[in-house]
Amino acid sequence: MGKEINQITLEFSNEDEKIPKEFLSGSPILPLQEKQKNTRGRKSLKEMGEDVINVVVPEDAVLFEKQYYSIGYVAQMFHINSSVLRHWEGEFGMELRKNRKGDRFFRPEDVKLVQLIYDLLRRRKFTIEGAKDFLRKNKQADEKYRLIQSLQKIRSFLLELKAHL
Repeated sequence: MGKEINQITLEFSNEDEKIPKEFLSGSPILPLQEKQKNTRGRKSLKEMGEDVINVVVPEDAVLFEKQYYSIGYVAQMFHINSSVLRHWEGEFGMELRKNRKGDRFFRPEDVKLVQLIYDLLRRRKFTIEGAKDFLRKNKQADEKYRLIQSLQKIRSFLLELKAHL
C-alpha cells in the first residue's frame, strides 16, 4: 500500500462571477422563485368564466354537415376534458350513439345540448342539480338559448359596423 494519493484543490474566485455574498457565507439564502401555476386539479370559477369566451362551436350550417362527432372533437370545441362530457352524459340523461367498441358519438343536436349545459354551468354558474331543474322546468330553454345567441350575433355585428364608421 505504498501508493501515494494526490489531492487536487480547486480555487473559486468571486472576481469574474457576480455571486451574492449570502451564497458564499455558511448559510445560503435562496432567492424567492415565482410560484408556478399548477395545471392539475380543478379550475377556479374565474378561470372557468374566462374559458367561456374561448368556446368555438361552428355555425348550424357547418355543424349539421356531419352526422356524428367524436367525444374528443366535442371536448376540443368546449376546451374541457372528455371525462366531463361523460359525466354530463350520465347526469343529464343524454342518450348518445355508441359503436361496438363503446366509443361515444355526438349528433349535432347533442352538441347543441352540450352547448346549453356548458352555458348553464360555466357562464351562468348553475350547479348540476340547478341546471337539471332548469332544463326540466323550462322545456323551451333550448329555443330561448338559440334566440339569445342570435341576438348576441346581431349585437356584435352592429358593434363592429359602428366601429368601422
